[in-house]
Amino acid sequence: MRTNPFYDAWLFLIGETNDHIGSGVRPLLVVLFLALLAGSAWIAWRNWQDDPSQRTRAHLATWFMRLMIGCMWFQGSLWKLPLPVSGTFQYWTEEMSRYAAFDVHKWIVTSVFIPLLPFINPLVYLTELSLGVAFTLGFMVRPLAVIGMLFVAHLWLGLYHHPNEWPWLYVFLIFVQGFFVLNNAGRSLGLDALIARAPFGPFAGDGSAARIYRRIA
Repeated sequence: MRTNPFYDAWLFLIGETNDHIGSGVRPLLVVLFLALLAGSAWIAWRNWQDDPSQRTRAHLATWFMRLMIGCMWFQGSLWKLPLPVSGTFQYWTEEMSRYAAFDVHKWIVTSVFIPLLPFINPLVYLTELSLGVAFTLGFMVRPLAVIGMLFVAHLWLGLYHHPNEWPWLYVFLIFVQGFFVLNNAGRSLGLDALIARAPFGPFAGDGSAARIYRRIA
């Protein structure tokens, strides 16, 4: 039950939401989320200090929007716990089998996703967690945003006829992540900006990891 955005945000920070409590790993989730917030702030500060071109309202706004979408993905990942199959995830997957926009989508959910839930559920959790981490830290934002767009498109079509869903919400989320791709949002006070300015570790030189990173990020 939601109360108000400020109180609910506080409950999330301290791990007192129902999703935290039901996850089975509440302390770990709290520590991880706080570490991501601290990491995002530190990376933004480093960019702000080291690169005068980063000190603009546009970069600051992009960082904040990217951070919020990262928090959204992190929060959304919690109801995929506990693994291997969360009851909430199973419920919404079954809803897709009834309310998807196209019969072929219903068939895929019914014949593939539901029988493979012990495999699909962890995969979805790791995907959403990866999106949360990537957007929060500003790391490999462009490729992860493309994955996020495809992920949300699946939700949009899968729950299109659901009476309690508003399809435009998913469209807007696709557009936001599209903005991240087009504007390379990781280069706004993010880790991608640090790496672009001063490559380090596996991202430096001409190794395979560095070449792949430069090509996709």
